Amino acid sequence: MERDIHLVADPARLALSVPQAAAMLLAERPAAIFTTGGYVAVPVLAAAAALRIPVLLWEGNVIPGRSVRATARLASALAVTFQATCASLGARASCYETGTPIRETGGVDRAAARAALRIGDVDRVLLVFGGSQAVRRFNEAVAATLPGLAARVTVIHVTGDAGYADALAARERLPEAIRARYRPAPFLRDEMLTSLAAADLVVGRAGSSTLAEVTALGLPMVVVPYPHAGGHQRANALRLVEAGAARLVEDAAFHGGALLAAADLLEDDAALGAMAAAARELARPAAADAVAELLLALAERRPLPEAARVAAIARGNAA
Repeated sequence: MERDIHLVADPARLALSVPQAAAMLLAERPAAIFTTGGYVAVPVLAAAAALRIPVLLWEGNVIPGRSVRATARLASALAVTFQATCASLGARASCYETGTPIRETGGVDRAAARAALRIGDVDRVLLVFGGSQAVRRFNEAVAATLPGLAARVTVIHVTGDAGYADALAARERLPEAIRARYRPAPFLRDEMLTSLAAADLVVGRAGSSTLAEVTALGLPMVVVPYPHAGGHQRANALRLVEAGAARLVEDAAFHGGALLAAADLLEDDAALGAMAAAARELARPAAADAVAELLLALAERRPLPEAARVAAIARGNAA
């Protein structure tokens, strides 16, 4: 990625790449362009501006990266997950809060998900999901507490490839009576939505897509932001914490004791209920439709919709 950034940031190479991008656009003749920004998008967006092709840029973090800020000024309109991002981008284009586009969640049924996973209706389910970055800290916390944790709740644990063998070995060491309550998996692809639907509480990172799916399903969360990458995840997480939908544990403070404390929430129905209600208030399950509405308006050269209509579409409330 660094090589790509230097390639586009170099003025001489940029002077060469913009005409190449213009030739491509003239050949393809797109009605509009959708981008998530970044330096590699500069030639295309610069060429699009010259050719009067409208551009929609989407950004999912509260604090956008420098490359996104650098390209936002080339966009015709902006779509963001968090309203605060509009000010951070500092662009003159119209900016809309759409949420993060995610997979369809409308047909998700909790009872069916639990039946598919062979989990009882009254069992408490904890989903531990470290995402793609720094999952080792989550794996160590689960390993340190597993016998006591599995005695209390069903644990669905996404380990990553590197941690899966150790998790399987730890599962075999559990007493037979509680062994089935520990469900490690290297990754959850198609099964991720089923696992989320079955869960009562999620412990995980604060990537934009993770937070969007958790809120769309009205799930309480204990969020452990990834501490690097400019602190983007912590800023994302604070939006849920401030709304009452999540509790935050700093990465450095997340260990076995913190995981057990998180599991204590599963015994507090009032707290879980309040967090779930707050998550549902934040949910934008139809964010993809809202983004599509903006993109189609640009492509068809129609006036952009009112912000209130875009918000209603994102919430799934549009008529």
